[in-house]
Amino acid sequence: MRRSEFQSLGSAIKEYLKEEKLDGKIAEIDAVNLWESIIGRQIARATSSIYIKDGTLFVHLKSSIVRNELFMMRNEIIQAINQQIGRRVVKSIVLK
Repeated sequence: MRRSEFQSLGSAIKEYLKEEKLDGKIAEIDAVNLWESIIGRQIARATSSIYIKDGTLFVHLKSSIVRNELFMMRNEIIQAINQQIGRRVVKSIVLK
C-alpha cells in the first residue's frame, strides 16, 4: 500500500521516536549536553559526572564551593534547561 502524502525525513523520525516512546530519552540526553552552555565552561570543569534519572538531574562536582554556588542557582538552572529543550525534562537537581 502506498502513502499518498509525503513527509520530511525529520518529521518521520520524530513521529517514530514518539511512537516508540524514545523522545523522552532523547530530551534527557539533550539536557545533559546543554549543561556546559547553560552554566559556563569554568563551572563545567568542576563537574565530574552528570546524568538524569526519573526527571532528576544528578551532578557530581569536584568542588564544594561550586556545589554551594549551584545549589543557590538550581531553580534558574532547571528553568534554563527546560526552556532550551522546549519541555519539562528536569524536575529537580541533586548536587553531590
